Amino acid sequence: MTEKTGISYVKGDATAPQGKGVKIITHVCNDLGGWGKGFVLALSRRWPEPEAAYRSWHRERAGNDFGLGAAQFVQVGERLWVANVVGQRGMKTGSKGVPVRYDAIGAGLGKVAAKARELGASVHMPRIGCGLAGGKWSRVEPLISERLTRQGIAVTVYDH
Repeated sequence: MTEKTGISYVKGDATAPQGKGVKIITHVCNDLGGWGKGFVLALSRRWPEPEAAYRSWHRERAGNDFGLGAAQFVQVGERLWVANVVGQRGMKTGSKGVPVRYDAIGAGLGKVAAKARELGASVHMPRIGCGLAGGKWSRVEPLISERLTRQGIAVTVYDH
């Protein structure tokens, strides 16, 4: 665990979170309804529910809160949830810049914190926003620290 951030870093698979108790696996999705590359493939190999819920949430977005900064919680086990956090505008194509939206990740992590408090859960994730979304960990890590660990929520980040 880094003293500065309160985040524990481990080598491993974020879809197989370590430790006891209720856990929320948190990851970043785009705002286009696309689910097909990156960490979501590992999620889908383990559970069909997060992808199905995300696609339905996007399809019915006119009548719900789908959008940047939103978070959807999908229960995949007795003590295990997946948080689909919309923190990416579009998808990376060519040189149009990076799709990551740090403010949206921060807002989504605030919703994850509230759910974690409600469930008494720890939070587990890969380095969200830093793969296909093109973000920098130096910008994401402080958001996790501010929104989660400083609120007393245990966070484990998995490096594959």
